[in-house]
Amino acid sequence: MTTDTAARTDDATTVRRPRAWFWASLAGLVSAAALLAVAELFAVLVARSASPVLAVGSFIVDIVPRPLKEFAITVFGEADKVALLVGVGLGAAVAAAVAGILQYRFRPVGAILLGVGGALATAAIITRAAAGALAWLPPVLGTVAGVVLLVFLVRRLRRWDAAALGDNATAAGVNRRGFFLLSGIAAATAVVVGVGARVVNAATASVAAARDALRLPSARSTVTIPEGASLDVPGLSPIITPNADFYRVDTALTVPNVDPSTWRLQIEGMVDQPIELSFDDLVAMGLDEYGVTLTCVSNEVGGGLVGNAIWTGIPIRDVLRMAGPQADADMVLSESVDGYTASTPLSALTDDGLDAIFAVAMNGEPLPFEHGFPVRMVVPGLYGYVSATKWVTKLTVTRFDQDEAYWTPRGYSAEAPIKMSSRVDTPKIGSPVSAGTVPIAGMAWAQPIGVQAVEVSIDDGDWQQATLSTPINDQSWVQWVLEWDAEPGSHYITVRAIDKEGNVQIQEPAAIAPNGSSGWQRTLVTVS
Repeated sequence: MTTDTAARTDDATTVRRPRAWFWASLAGLVSAAALLAVAELFAVLVARSASPVLAVGSFIVDIVPRPLKEFAITVFGEADKVALLVGVGLGAAVAAAVAGILQYRFRPVGAILLGVGGALATAAIITRAAAGALAWLPPVLGTVAGVVLLVFLVRRLRRWDAAALGDNATAAGVNRRGFFLLSGIAAATAVVVGVGARVVNAATASVAAARDALRLPSARSTVTIPEGASLDVPGLSPIITPNADFYRVDTALTVPNVDPSTWRLQIEGMVDQPIELSFDDLVAMGLDEYGVTLTCVSNEVGGGLVGNAIWTGIPIRDVLRMAGPQADADMVLSESVDGYTASTPLSALTDDGLDAIFAVAMNGEPLPFEHGFPVRMVVPGLYGYVSATKWVTKLTVTRFDQDEAYWTPRGYSAEAPIKMSSRVDTPKIGSPVSAGTVPIAGMAWAQPIGVQAVEVSIDDGDWQQATLSTPINDQSWVQWVLEWDAEPGSHYITVRAIDKEGNVQIQEPAAIAPNGSSGWQRTLVTVS
């Protein structure tokens, strides 16, 4: 062997063949997979919430600018969290591949990069509200395993290339087989262990059986759906939104699984007597039904992030009365089991004429997991981000000038009454209709006052009053319909609502931030 050949053999970092870079990137991917698998395995054993992917995803949810949040909700809707996880996974894969190449070219830079990634995941985990004392352990052990594997895989790869450069076919073959064998075993083990641990984690954390076995006491009062509450118009949203169709917008990447037998509600802060209630304590106070429409602040004019349900629960004012809020308090900071917080005016929770409740059932069954099982808040007349805390576990009675909730520093108002709104459900944009009598129909809501009238204008003509359905109550939306003598051509349909105090729906358009969209929906319809 010549001196030049020996030098090239000893310094494999001079090899820049695309093949070597490809296998180096594979080594990075396999090592990152091992990191995640080991972290998931130990999360099952010591800290179920310590999943690096979910923690990093939750961290991104927390720090992403408001316009990007709004964009994600608008584009992906309820699939925004899936899109985020896919994005986090692709980003992690690219970073892992780069770490492998860097380790091959400039060792130990790749190992350091992978270690930094593990450290960031660890930081994201231990700073979560639900992090336990051992939450740091799974990501740390996973990072160690990933870094060690990357070092070994790249070392084997470099030996393979060095042998190939030195024309030592035997050595090259041995090291090639060793690299593939180690990579294959590591990859297969990572998939089996990682996926298995995640499944076990989800299964052991699941409280589906507890929910299925839950038998709630009968409600003392029930909501009667009056005759005429539903208009028989094809394409019109139902007056009661089925649970499966009810919108979901929250910050939880995975739905919290909370066992009602261990759930506790704490009331603290500016109160005369801090209290703690179990699920049984809360339910024993007596259940009643309430028909309430919920609206997300991210709902655009004419949008679908709104739904109406029959909720079963306990008035929040009755629980707060037990604690005795102090006279100078004006806000209640509600907190979810995953650390999310919402700021609600104390007056909205204590008003005898406004039925703010701790809901335990939705449309006749225990709350679905994604809608807050076992307990959530439902407050008429306020957007969900300041009132409808899911998986609620604590209320802190405080002041707006002393505390702020999750969305306030992110550009949203601390107080956010729902704006009166109306929308057209049918005919739909892009769906031509035949000339003749065509029903124009939709929904309208004006909490907590109630809808008095809905008016429709065709091609900016005179306002025509629509027929309203019989309201369930002032806290629920109503349906409306107008029979239209449609002529061929393109036409604009504009709708507005009027509440029972004579206020007309705001015409001036406004974005969803800082306190909800406004404007009249104007729909283009083609008549053939």
